[in-house]
Amino acid sequence: MPVTRQWAYFDHAAVAPLSAPAADALRDYTDVAASCGDVKWLEWSAKVESLRGLTAELIHCEKDEVALVPNTTAGINFVAGGYPWQSGDNVVLPEGEFPSNHYPWLNLASRGVDVKVVPRREGRVDVDDLIAAIDGRTKIISVSWVGYASGFRIDLPRLVDQAHARGVLVFVDAIQGMGMHPLDLRTCDVDFLSADGHKWMLGPEGAGVAMIRRRHLPLLRCENVGWASVRNAHLFAAGELELRDDAARYETGSANMPGLMAFAASLELFVAVARQHGDDAISRRVLERASLLRRLIVERGGKLLFENTPFEIHGSGIVTFSVDGESPADFRSRAIENGVVVSCRGGGVRASVHVYNDDADLLRLADLISNSP
Repeated sequence: MPVTRQWAYFDHAAVAPLSAPAADALRDYTDVAASCGDVKWLEWSAKVESLRGLTAELIHCEKDEVALVPNTTAGINFVAGGYPWQSGDNVVLPEGEFPSNHYPWLNLASRGVDVKVVPRREGRVDVDDLIAAIDGRTKIISVSWVGYASGFRIDLPRLVDQAHARGVLVFVDAIQGMGMHPLDLRTCDVDFLSADGHKWMLGPEGAGVAMIRRRHLPLLRCENVGWASVRNAHLFAAGELELRDDAARYETGSANMPGLMAFAASLELFVAVARQHGDDAISRRVLERASLLRRLIVERGGKLLFENTPFEIHGSGIVTFSVDGESPADFRSRAIENGVVVSCRGGGVRASVHVYNDDADLLRLADLISNSP
């Protein structure tokens, strides 16, 4: 991680620094594209396609259930826009979702779809509360795997099991959890999922993945189609509209090739760790780092804003805190002056800890709390 040469970086929940492989992939692309044009297009395309297999291996879905998307919001809109809604249907959401998992559902009001917002409990999303909100017209529950401000990680297997028992589908905004925490879609039967690669997976902005269960492809109408949506996509003489029989049907045209290649290069790191050390290796390390930071914050006089207990189940790399006598914005400015990067979310300072943050990084942040004006 080249960022470590200068910064103690704790803003992965916003925009992460690029991993070295991702940065190398972008440099290689621009060098070749500038000097040779598209002579290596087939190689680039193969690298982009490798992202499907890497994603499938990471979260244990089928390769043909993976669509390549520009951002998390695009994946959400595949479902929100493509589902066969009837007037009077509803969607259940937790309170305080990131706008990406809020506005696409509100946008269905013109189709007579209601949104039922379930209050959080001090930042926690209670599965029982979500299930209690279901009625006979509920079609989908859409949740963030990890809350962007609280860092609360919902019990996905329990939510999916209980929702499916009532005939309700589950969409997961996975951007704050994917890559960090294990997810086995062979046993946790999430219906739809979307995540951008520019946060915890250390890729560039504008490159992400969505997962749409193969069994749901006939359910979701393709609201937008293009040359890449159809079978034999590279036979450009336009003919009948025959959609691809996999999730790639939602990819309408030319992809963000450099971004997706860079994302694939970064994701190879995560898959390699899972192969060698197990699916939960990164999660264990991140939770250990976050637990240590939480302890240091309290020891130095800071106040944790969210508990997320039991931490091994509901914790994540997101730690949000406050410092008496200093606004979050002022703390962030002082932190940057001292080589530490955090953000302001949830009414406090949000530090998002990654697997590579070492003790020295954590202590640099903790020292800023001790030395608060």
